[in-house]
Amino acid sequence: MTDQSRPGRKRSEQSRLAILAATLELVAEAGYGALTIEGIAARSGVGKQTIYRWWPSKADVLLDALATKADLQIPVPDQGSFRADLARFLGSTFELGGKSPVADTLRALMAQAQIDPEFGKRFREDFLFRRRDALGTLVDRARERGELPAGVRPGTVLDVVFGTLWYRLLATREPVDGGLADELVTLLAGHGASTAEIR
Repeated sequence: MTDQSRPGRKRSEQSRLAILAATLELVAEAGYGALTIEGIAARSGVGKQTIYRWWPSKADVLLDALATKADLQIPVPDQGSFRADLARFLGSTFELGGKSPVADTLRALMAQAQIDPEFGKRFREDFLFRRRDALGTLVDRARERGELPAGVRPGTVLDVVFGTLWYRLLATREPVDGGLADELVTLLAGHGASTAEIR
């Protein structure tokens, strides 16, 4: 994540991880609306001023926590085929995103991003684009191997995956689960190799 810390002592990684863990626990227990810097400090055992020095807002602490969790739990595999790589990536993504506390957190951060332009910029750069780049690695590899569906641009594959995910999270509240991941794998990687390379 882009370092949003303010001038001062260098961050302790142990303290940072304690803060991030405490933040996720509190959101799961009481929701984003009840989350406070004071509560995070009390749960993590780290001083309130330390948190304010390292992050501009509670939304930024939560953003860092979620981005770190996604980096740790969602692999960027290379199993020899786009279908296998996509199935693993989407399976892990939707397993994490479909959990109620995580889904609620994603909705809260997206809402905050709409009303706070500065946070919105950080949200796009530190989470949305980061997840898109991770999937983009798999899609670029598939394009080089001629495995994308004919006539489909790499960017469109990314839009389909994340557009579907966010549409369900924000609009319909339909399940984000393994069944949806399987359908997207079939849609995007079930057509055989493409002979046309789209740039």
